[in-house]
Amino acid sequence: MTVLTTERLILRDWTDDPTDLARIYDIYSRPGITRWLAVSPGLPMTDPAQAADRLRIWRDRHAADHGRYGTWAIEVRETGLVAGTALLKPLPGRDEALRTEDIETGWHLHPDSWGHGYATEAARAIVNREFAAGTSEIYALVSPGNDPSMAVCRRLGMAHVGLRTDWYGGEELETFVLAAPGGQLPSGQPAR
Repeated sequence: MTVLTTERLILRDWTDDPTDLARIYDIYSRPGITRWLAVSPGLPMTDPAQAADRLRIWRDRHAADHGRYGTWAIEVRETGLVAGTALLKPLPGRDEALRTEDIETGWHLHPDSWGHGYATEAARAIVNREFAAGTSEIYALVSPGNDPSMAVCRRLGMAHVGLRTDWYGGEELETFVLAAPGGQLPSGQPAR
């Protein structure tokens, strides 16, 4: 199912299609990608069968969200290639079994899709849709040292609010926030 479209991208549900499962495995079996993901048991994948398990985890996580939140494939319109994953979800707290009221966006792209602006384009579409739904601010959490993802946050106009341990079991993560148009950032500064 298509969730959003942009000029160059289709954000859609990941499917059980063998091509999608192979791409999930290709992305999440790479230590160069998974080392940046906050508290992700079972990663990097070591067996292609784990892709179906990961897809089930994503589906179960978002089953009650009715399409508002999700972990979606980013498909390039021109080629049909899945560039990676975009997500929007309530952040897990220090107790990871509990959802917070804080909303996170994120992206995980295959190296063959880096440097094309796909992460920024997908995330911008997701945050705009979420702001239209009434959310007042959206976070992006980045592992320290992941400069490319921090650059995406800045291109989105997100404000860096430092290292925080509020989510993902207390893991220390670089925290960025974007307030809805006309809103206030946590520092009291107006949103851009």
